[in-house]
Amino acid sequence: MSRNIPMDPELAHRLTRRGMLGVAAGATAAALLGAAATPAMATTPADAAAARRSRPVLPPGRLGIQLYSLRDKVASLGFAPVFAELEKYGYDEVEFAGYTQGTGGPISLAQLKRLARDHGLKPIGSHVGYSSDDPNAYTFAQNLTQVLDDAEALGLPHIGTASGPGRYGNTVDAWKRAAEEFNTYGAAAKARGMKFYQHNHSDEFGFATDDPKVRLYDVLLAETDPDLVFLEMDVFWAYAGQFRFSKRPDGTPAPFEPLDYVLDQPHRYPLFHVKDGVSDPSNQFGYRMVDVGDGDIDYQRFISAVSRLRGERPAHHWQAEHDNPTESFTFARRSSAYLHALRETC
Repeated sequence: MSRNIPMDPELAHRLTRRGMLGVAAGATAAALLGAAATPAMATTPADAAAARRSRPVLPPGRLGIQLYSLRDKVASLGFAPVFAELEKYGYDEVEFAGYTQGTGGPISLAQLKRLARDHGLKPIGSHVGYSSDDPNAYTFAQNLTQVLDDAEALGLPHIGTASGPGRYGNTVDAWKRAAEEFNTYGAAAKARGMKFYQHNHSDEFGFATDDPKVRLYDVLLAETDPDLVFLEMDVFWAYAGQFRFSKRPDGTPAPFEPLDYVLDQPHRYPLFHVKDGVSDPSNQFGYRMVDVGDGDIDYQRFISAVSRLRGERPAHHWQAEHDNPTESFTFARRSSAYLHALRETC
């Protein structure tokens, strides 16, 4: 469904800052999408190249938002006004970070599912805690059946956690133990027709305390069943991990490229968090988080590389996020406009 995606007045400038020259200041993201929907017939190699350049980087129908970014609005206004805004901004999907709406009052899962559908939004996933000391906590470890019941009621194709796998510590064996639990959750989710996933922060890219040659993220990948456990790469935190852990504890180089993990195993990464950062070596993470399009993470390159994957063309979904936006509706609007306006350049 074509949507009227509002253009941020600063969008042309933001695109130019990233090297996206050729987007006129008066163009709108909706117009760009419309142009891509009906390309001219390519009759020469030059025409074919121009047609490729006109393609949007973002796959159609795959832009979502992690509702944690809008938790202030969900708590103060409720889901209905938030979903109405997201519909206006051109979002296709939402990822939950809880199913309550503060002063908006009680809402059932059936009502929440219907509300999202009424605003053209597909619930794509949800974050739930991994474990807790409370035996009755709403987590995978303590309450797996209820977590999956709720995800099934919402029609979620993915259900996951943003908790790190360090429940038992950060040794190799501790992460192997956590990986086995993730395999259990993945098998239970698969039996319900869903995919279980884990969302990274930067610590996952650190090294095992008992073997500093081993990167913990590699343990997670190796010890989880690729048919049962999937990954949601938070691109900001992956690059923060690259900054923090490019050397082993003894100082020897250990560089890695987050995009390579995806290109090596694309089917393991159905979901991504699109959050941006300005490079800042004085910051412990190497970046200061900003609205999508205002930072230095090259999403034109990253999303293009993933979207060009061939073979079975795995479905990838892109969730805009900011942990603490200055104004959450403004963040959502600007992020959508920026991502919809990114174009192929080669």
